Amino acid sequence: MANYKALKKFIPEESSPMQEKFINYIMLAGKKSTARKIFNETLKLISKKTSGDPEKVFKIAIENIKPQLEIKAKRIGGAVYQIPMEVKPDRQLAVACRWIIQASRNKKAGTMAQRLANELVEASNEQGTAFKKKEDTHRMAQANKAFAHLAKY
Repeated sequence: MANYKALKKFIPEESSPMQEKFINYIMLAGKKSTARKIFNETLKLISKKTSGDPEKVFKIAIENIKPQLEIKAKRIGGAVYQIPMEVKPDRQLAVACRWIIQASRNKKAGTMAQRLANELVEASNEQGTAFKKKEDTHRMAQANKAFAHLAKY
């Protein structure tokens, strides 16, 4: 019984698989409890900044950042072509999480939870560094649409 009380503080709050995946992306050097604290603090800060549900803001932000197209460099006949390709759904989530966390880590002011909350709120409003990265990727894919026929090689 005493062991259960000691373990109770380590039982995580309920979260969706997408949130768990995001926590794993935040995690550095295997420190999952630290990553979970950062994420929970981020949700609290989001609820203070916006009047809405923080989990809903999180989902909207991820959906806004998910890329539909990306470019892959392929070497064909001595030349390297930037070929636009569709992104699979599991990779979309991975890339979106990576871009949001990378944008948050590159900012200087505040704690990681504050920077992450700012980036998620901006992403849900279709703004911010991660959203710009998605837009730039889509723009490059559109510019290289002429090489789409080389995707079969």
